[in-house]
Amino acid sequence: MTVSGPAALSPATKLSGRAFYESIGSPKKIVAPMVDQSELAWRKLSRRLGADLCYTPMLHARLFVTQEKYRNAMFDALDGHSSTDRPLIVQFCANEPDMLLQAAKLVEKQCDAVDLNLGCPQNIARRGHYGSFLQDDWDLIYKLINNLHVNLSIPVTAKIRIFPSREKTLAYARHVLSAGAQILTVHSRTREMKGQQTGLADWKVIRYLREQLPSETVIFANGNILYHEDINRCLEFTGVDAVMSAEGNLYNPAIFVKPITYKETIPPDYESMEELFPRVDRILREYFEILKITPAEASHSAAKSHMFRLLRPFLSQHTAIRTEIAAINRNSTIEDFRMITEHVEEIVRKLFADDIVKEKDMIRRSDQSSDQSGAEYKDVPYWRVQPYFRPVNGQILFGGKRPLEEGKDDHEKQKEQKKT
Repeated sequence: MTVSGPAALSPATKLSGRAFYESIGSPKKIVAPMVDQSELAWRKLSRRLGADLCYTPMLHARLFVTQEKYRNAMFDALDGHSSTDRPLIVQFCANEPDMLLQAAKLVEKQCDAVDLNLGCPQNIARRGHYGSFLQDDWDLIYKLINNLHVNLSIPVTAKIRIFPSREKTLAYARHVLSAGAQILTVHSRTREMKGQQTGLADWKVIRYLREQLPSETVIFANGNILYHEDINRCLEFTGVDAVMSAEGNLYNPAIFVKPITYKETIPPDYESMEELFPRVDRILREYFEILKITPAEASHSAAKSHMFRLLRPFLSQHTAIRTEIAAINRNSTIEDFRMITEHVEEIVRKLFADDIVKEKDMIRRSDQSSDQSGAEYKDVPYWRVQPYFRPVNGQILFGGKRPLEEGKDDHEKQKEQKKT
């Protein structure tokens, strides 16, 4: 790859804001940019299961420009292909405007927009001074975004986290938009909310931004999407244009499968259950079939992690499969993934030879499931893909602590709920 691309259009002649959003189909269900996880094979699976728009994994702009090996491993000729991988937004982390522009020029022919990561809260981002650790350097943020806005032939977008103060968050959002961001994705957690302190994303802040910003501003919401019905709930509560899912998509790529107006009944009929919470053997087979025809290095590197997540509850019951996946390394071949897939299929086939298992194959309301918003947890059999509930202070919180909007007015209330 060379540092080249189409001649930049002036900001006045490029599609902007809502016009750009409509040009890519007005997507509602979006696969988030995830480090080493939202790669091509996974995007193909997610699109097949209902995703309208996908982001690449977060790419490091400096490495992308200066290290050909990294660039070729993370993004090749199949990424952003017009028939299989669009619409696509490529996300970079960066802290040098010119380096970011060089990186963006390398991909602008293979994507619909370039996104700046302003949300990564991990320590590696702190050390590298990127992601959410640019929140305190508004001048640099402006330069990073505006340099792309002025010099790229495609739009620039940005993904942010919130501040503890909603007023400061609004000022921050306005600043990012003024620099030239055409879509604003808001992950409504603060920079400190990560790992076991992740807590609940605050949809009320997103709704506040939606109410305060001009109606032509396109906003995506990110956070608290565990089940497919959360998508419509978030859209209705916040008023945003679209909803993005990260972990929800990783543990159940079928989270996007139903139309957003779908109303679920519990227990669902068998056909709906198969769509919403696919059996692990079937979703693993579908993923494997995509993987074997997707030669991209990033897709094969990510497959081990994807298998662990897809099979998470299943592996606690069938530990031999866990051992097989753990043994995957850089020398493994597609045949190793095939064997794991076939072993899972054989185990599930034997399970369903038992009439008792067939009787238990249903989705139930949890005994500790409802809250004042009417939302609920679901008990899903371990042989079906399902959400992951992140441990907090060493405990996995479940019923009654649903990550939704009602009764969660501020960060302190969220933390208090987590302690109860």
